[in-house]
Amino acid sequence: MRNEDYLKDISEIKNLMNKSSRFISLSGLSGILAGIYALIGAALTYYLVTKYSYGILKLDGWVFRTVMLILFMVAFLSAITGIYLTTRKAKKNGEKIWDNSSKRLLFNFLVPLIAGGLYILIILSQGRYGQTGGLMLIFYGLALVNASKFSIGNIKYLGFTEIILGLIATLYPHNGFWFWVIGFGVMHIIYGTFMHIKYDTNK
Repeated sequence: MRNEDYLKDISEIKNLMNKSSRFISLSGLSGILAGIYALIGAALTYYLVTKYSYGILKLDGWVFRTVMLILFMVAFLSAITGIYLTTRKAKKNGEKIWDNSSKRLLFNFLVPLIAGGLYILIILSQGRYGQTGGLMLIFYGLALVNASKFSIGNIKYLGFTEIILGLIATLYPHNGFWFWVIGFGVMHIIYGTFMHIKYDTNK
């Protein structure tokens, strides 16, 4: 009986140490909303490109600038929503939102994301559009995997999925837009729903 108590105590200590070195799990609802934002942005982009740009996105046109604004708004709304809902979840559970774990998570997430964003801007300036969707997915997936060790919730699996979709998209550059829709839209909704059910509603 005493051995069982020792094992239980060790298990509890291990869980506490694991939690103290990791950021809280992100809100599943924020993932769902991020996917919805992405789908709305993709629908607007598809409409603009097909109606006003004959299905071809050119760097020097107003359609391109509008599409870039749409992408920025999707990223901005997703970030704001994620911060708000995750902060609200942390306060509800009595957890800290800004500590060494969250700083490490943010740093590890932003490094590959910013590097990827700069690289994509460079190749766009060179007129190479075909790989953009795939590269966005790859670098975003790398950012998720890189940050996953500081978060509870196994976001690395979403990251691996994004990387795989990105690699497939580079093989079929003419369909890169649709892989982008699946990766940033559909997969966010699926993963967010899973996270919401597992970590939010059960509590």
